[in-house]
Amino acid sequence: MRPLLAAFAVVLTLTAAAASGQQLPSASYGEAVFAVSGRGYGHGVGMSQYGAYGQALAGRTYHQILGHYYTGTEIGKAGRKEVRVLLAEGRRAVTLSSAAPYVAVDATGTTFKLRKGTLTLGPELELPSEAGPVKAVAPVIVRPAKKALLTLDGRAYRGKLELVAAGGYLRVVNIAALESYLQGVVAGEVPYSWPAEVLKAQAVAARSYALANLVKGKPFDLYPDVRSQVYLGVAGERAATSRAVTETAGEVVLYGGSVATTYYFSTSGGKTASAADVFGTNVPYLVSRPDPWDKASPYHRWGPVLLGARTLQSKLGVDGRVIDVTATATPSGRLRSLVVQTIEGPEPVSASLVRTALGLRSTWISVGVLRLDRPSPTAVTFGSTARLGGVVRGLGTPRLASSPDGTAWSGATEVTFDKTGVVIADVKPVRTTRYRLDAEGSSSPAVLVQVAARVELAKPGLLEPTILRGTVRPKLVGATVVVERRKGTAWVIVGDTATKESGAYVLELDAVVPRGAYRARVAAVSGFLEGTSPVVQVTG
Repeated sequence: MRPLLAAFAVVLTLTAAAASGQQLPSASYGEAVFAVSGRGYGHGVGMSQYGAYGQALAGRTYHQILGHYYTGTEIGKAGRKEVRVLLAEGRRAVTLSSAAPYVAVDATGTTFKLRKGTLTLGPELELPSEAGPVKAVAPVIVRPAKKALLTLDGRAYRGKLELVAAGGYLRVVNIAALESYLQGVVAGEVPYSWPAEVLKAQAVAARSYALANLVKGKPFDLYPDVRSQVYLGVAGERAATSRAVTETAGEVVLYGGSVATTYYFSTSGGKTASAADVFGTNVPYLVSRPDPWDKASPYHRWGPVLLGARTLQSKLGVDGRVIDVTATATPSGRLRSLVVQTIEGPEPVSASLVRTALGLRSTWISVGVLRLDRPSPTAVTFGSTARLGGVVRGLGTPRLASSPDGTAWSGATEVTFDKTGVVIADVKPVRTTRYRLDAEGSSSPAVLVQVAARVELAKPGLLEPTILRGTVRPKLVGATVVVERRKGTAWVIVGDTATKESGAYVLELDAVVPRGAYRARVAAVSGFLEGTSPVVQVTG
């Protein structure tokens, strides 16, 4: 058999009438691919740290940096000098240590002199004394020697440690000077190698945020993690950031005479978000601001992140198979909500859930949709067309590519789509072919259009009453053609022959072709389904 020279041919018929509003049968929808691209890293409210970095490189001072991100604020002084930071709770035992002798004082005023080295305490709070272990009365305040440090479970902290036993567990709180606390925070928030003005801006923002968000109703002021700010103690200190803390000592951001809640984050992507957009609360000094300085960030723009429909369904926890999504944006460009279209209907998902569930860097995202639906019909005879439909949105101009086996793709033909993103294309494959939509580096899952050989059977001519002849297209040279006659409800083989180079075939019988219904069949071969001719009635 001579191989086909052309692997496929495509004829496209495109129409804006694709968005007819007609609902496809659920089985007809193809598998969608969603391409999520974004800008920035973090919630987007307040000071962009990379933006502050860019401003410092441009020669702006930390006062100017803070004034840009916190609209209408001023720099003032804080009155608070000390904070209480929760270090541990719900613990059965903790280990204290110091390189110099230290002391502990319990609630009765009893002083316990402790040797240098380590001491493990449980909820009984048994402290060593000359008379042996003594149960101290909580709370117990542990103080280091002058210029020495205390460690809790191997991590050093400045200031004192307060131990309280409750319900068989221990709670440990670090009582430290506000400035000492900040030294353990700032270096964990921005690289200490950045310009000094950035470090000062971060120190003031961290100081303000801490004081504006003191924990209420608890025996401590701050958490040591993202519930407040990440506090690493002495291990988190660096000379440059500690100097920034010292040089801005006591300085805070004020709005209307009160300490401002100075949110900050990594990267804006070019514009910050308002508190109203992100948190649903209008804060006059937390409004959307242009931020052209953060382009040095590796997260200024990112993506696309490709997600399949099944992955999206699983991660967002929606019911039903996902076939499309549409996004609603805030005035600053961030996502307000995502409407996930499933077979059962639409399901709205909040921006915060989208970000956390999909592990995205920010909510300033765009979602491209690429879906190619199953063809109608799924199988055609050679020379006929099949209709492909789908959706392309937010990914530029799509192209329709084809492949006979799903490995090498070619024939990419540009397609157009209507304002809703709907595409309809009529294709005319010359053999069984896979199709997919390509756009901006993304590809839809392929759909298969199967092709059957076109078989024609002619009635016997007056001059050739013993001959049945016809053609097979494409020209499957040497293909076996079986001619059958209907007998009752069954088809009985009359004979078989082979196609010639022209694609024609001839079957000669020993006698005149009897009256009856006849058809010709060509078995399935590589790239083609079995082909069957229309039924021919021989009347004699």
